[in-house]
Amino acid sequence: MQVTGPFDYIIIGAGTSGCVMANKLSSEQGVSVLLLESGGEDRHPMIHVPKGFTKILGSKTDVYQYQAGPGETGKRTAETWMRGHVLGGSSSVNGMIYLRGHPADYDHWESGLGLAGWGWSHLGPIFQALEDHELGKNAWRSVGGPVHVSQSSNRTFLMDRLIEAAGQLGLPHREDPSHPDLDGFSYMCSNIYKGRRWSAVRAFLDPVRQRRNLAVWTSTRVSRLVFEGRRAVAVEARRDGVAITVGARREIILCAGGIESPALLQRSGIGDAVQLKSLDIPVVVDAPSVGRNMREHLIYTMQFRVKGAYSQNREYSGWRLGMHMARYVLTKTGLLANGPYDVTGFIRADPSATRPDATIVAGPFTMDLAKWVGFEKGVPMESEPGCSILGYVMRPESKGHLRICSADPEVHPKIVHNHLSDEGDRKVAIGVARFIRKLVRQSAVADYIGAEVLPGTRYETDQDILETYSLMGGSGYHAAGTCRMGTDPDSVVDGSLRVRGVASLRVADLSVFPTLISGATNIPVMAAAWRAAQIIAQESAGVV
Repeated sequence: MQVTGPFDYIIIGAGTSGCVMANKLSSEQGVSVLLLESGGEDRHPMIHVPKGFTKILGSKTDVYQYQAGPGETGKRTAETWMRGHVLGGSSSVNGMIYLRGHPADYDHWESGLGLAGWGWSHLGPIFQALEDHELGKNAWRSVGGPVHVSQSSNRTFLMDRLIEAAGQLGLPHREDPSHPDLDGFSYMCSNIYKGRRWSAVRAFLDPVRQRRNLAVWTSTRVSRLVFEGRRAVAVEARRDGVAITVGARREIILCAGGIESPALLQRSGIGDAVQLKSLDIPVVVDAPSVGRNMREHLIYTMQFRVKGAYSQNREYSGWRLGMHMARYVLTKTGLLANGPYDVTGFIRADPSATRPDATIVAGPFTMDLAKWVGFEKGVPMESEPGCSILGYVMRPESKGHLRICSADPEVHPKIVHNHLSDEGDRKVAIGVARFIRKLVRQSAVADYIGAEVLPGTRYETDQDILETYSLMGGSGYHAAGTCRMGTDPDSVVDGSLRVRGVASLRVADLSVFPTLISGATNIPVMAAAWRAAQIIAQESAGVV
């Protein structure tokens, strides 16, 4: 085994949070930083084409596919959860949706859960520092930051009418979906710049990759962490098939995400002692909470027939697709230069909610699910005109879990999603389906949207609707909470993201979120990693 290093900081995972951490930590002169990524460079051409994400999700080299099974109650069907296995992680393969969440999400962390320094007063300025927003600067939005944000240019008659229909239900048309009041419908904002995906690599890693104190190793799979007593001192990994050990002088920081970070902790002896002993893994800390508290967005899809030439289904095949491809290659504009969905909205599916509890997204197309055999074979569109409207419970209380089945990092953990096991989640989920049906009946859009094709109006009672979630519900790829941040002794990390029971080890990714936030998670993870870097810098300077 080769022994190398040591580095001051070792960051495990070059995804969304890892790229931010590498950028920030390497800004300190005299500090050496090593960023490790199990996947390869982000060279696949479809990574950079916004609509190309449907192609990249079928890649066996750039995407991990995990199987997540049902719990004892709730949604009855299994799911495939995909995560980026490439430089940039999921920011290189996701839907590029730019949503910050509601300020109250973060204030709840601080005032409700006691996590000082994680409220909106700390994270709000970070979001603004991150942004270079196409819509310009105002009281809640900013420009000049590393993260480019653009708004969908795929403005269609049907989506305009859908926004108008939402207005008829009392939901205003917002210029910006990140408006702090949240309630309302807007055209989608995305991490797209000049027609290309703006991943964490583009925003944070490329600008600093030539720093002498920053090393980036791809194709490096970490098997476990090495401890001296209870201090993390090194990582064991395989780099291009060669076993290596790399030492860390200051800290090791896990940025491997909601699935791989808890799995790595468990492989390294931090987890449920009984389970670890059954796998012959020496126990460092008996921490049963590792891998638990897992919350995930369950996306519900409804499809409708469109009356008239207002669908874009036909644009994705034949000579029309060829035309769009040529336009994109020549100008980086047009249909392929936009994200997967064009409109988003925030609603109160439970009328008693004090703020929006569900998200809606929509696009003027429908997939032919009868021909669907997985992303590996592409995404077939229906030949008849249609539109898709999706919705999900934003802050689910249903909690799943994961646990490793082997000390071998190539063996995926067992995941139980446990969707809709919480009664409150079921109530909001029913409200999502009923809201979508009400939306398409409004006069602004009723002349253009016809029959409900899927799941179909025969599913009418509350119980019927819950049953259809097992048919039409799927992962939002936002699994959080598996290394929960908290002030209680059962939490995995404390408010400074230090792993309880050991020294020189932190986690700084989506796995530390104690709850899910209102919307997509890519930008909130960037903000959390930025905040983590601030905390580390303050501790290094003796400020805290």
